[in-house]
Amino acid sequence: MLRDVLAAVDSSPLYHAGLIFYGMYPVSMAIIWIILSIVYFRRREVDPEKLAPSDFTPFVSVLLPAFEEQNTIHRTLDALLRLDYPSYEIVVVNDGSGDNTAEVVRSYLHTGRVRLVDKEVNEGKAMALNDAVPVCGGEIIVCLDSDVVPDPSLLRKMIPHFLSPRVGAVTGNPRVVNRGSLLRDLQTLEFTSIISVQRRAQRIWGRVLTVSGAVMAMRKTAMQDVGGFAPSMATEDIDITWKLQRTFWDVRYEPAAIVWMHVPPTLGELWKQRRRWARGLAQVLRAHASCVLNWKQRRLWPVFAEAVLSIMWAYTFLLITTYWIISAIVGHAPLGASPIPNVWGMIIATACLTQLLAGAIMDRHYDRDLMRYFPVAIFYPLIYWMLMSLITAIYTFDGLLRRRPEVQRWKIRRA
Repeated sequence: MLRDVLAAVDSSPLYHAGLIFYGMYPVSMAIIWIILSIVYFRRREVDPEKLAPSDFTPFVSVLLPAFEEQNTIHRTLDALLRLDYPSYEIVVVNDGSGDNTAEVVRSYLHTGRVRLVDKEVNEGKAMALNDAVPVCGGEIIVCLDSDVVPDPSLLRKMIPHFLSPRVGAVTGNPRVVNRGSLLRDLQTLEFTSIISVQRRAQRIWGRVLTVSGAVMAMRKTAMQDVGGFAPSMATEDIDITWKLQRTFWDVRYEPAAIVWMHVPPTLGELWKQRRRWARGLAQVLRAHASCVLNWKQRRLWPVFAEAVLSIMWAYTFLLITTYWIISAIVGHAPLGASPIPNVWGMIIATACLTQLLAGAIMDRHYDRDLMRYFPVAIFYPLIYWMLMSLITAIYTFDGLLRRRPEVQRWKIRRA
């Protein structure tokens, strides 16, 4: 009886359409990402001196929201004090930490560059940023995670973009510093060859999915124009990116603006991080779905469509894989499955690896040791890609259907 049902599935038009989408989507998008990112690279990165003169140095506020960062924030502050930029301040928002974060920051007040906003109640990253913006003296505010280490040239690379009055935000290029395990090395390749490639390609479209919460520069008037960060959003960085672009502020990507960050070292921590990302993206797509009905916001359509299609592919992958597993258990040979890698499986894997290689080649200018980690790329489509798809499939509906809390608070971390 079960075999009859599985045979009926094999012959259904819906299953055939799912197989085509399952095979064609990742290959097609890899080709699009690679071509468009190369176009961006040739236009903007082959000769970066064409971007803007370096004598544009307005006063800048570097804003660090912090929660229980007593063991790491000193590295960030030391690096910020070494920035190659003449006129800036460092504003740290201690968001009700229960540890000695505030005391560590106070030990830097004598430098004259560091200021502390010490909140007594933990209200989350978005509220911490919103509360500190009014006390920032710069029209341009660079928001960093409080555990990153910025390259000394960070402000020199980001600030010239704001010579254009249309630029509302610039996102930088986070690099992974805590390498040395398979999981962390795969994330190194992901940030290089997936996220950076996509941001380059999206800039050719004219709109990006998100600025990076780890490193972003924003014009204060643009932030105020869109009402600041939304405390109820799981991913406030994605949401403000869409709010800026929907009000026709330009959001740019600067690959030479480097910060060194730590990625989740364990599978459990990675799962929690990507669960938040999946929920947050679903919230943003729901909140900004009306953009597809507005002709003036048509440049957001490709970004919106690709985000939706990527989620649809995650569900397609999960359903087809489950169907193949059930078929294998009962001894049924389903259409499209094979006990050894078939042609489409090899094509999909090749497309993924080619995109990883293209990104690694482009980003090696900023990360000289990057190509040393490329051999682990073989595990990306086999393990990591599947894991990310599973998380997306599980938590997207949660993000779409769950009522958002008024405030997304920090999660307590232990060193």
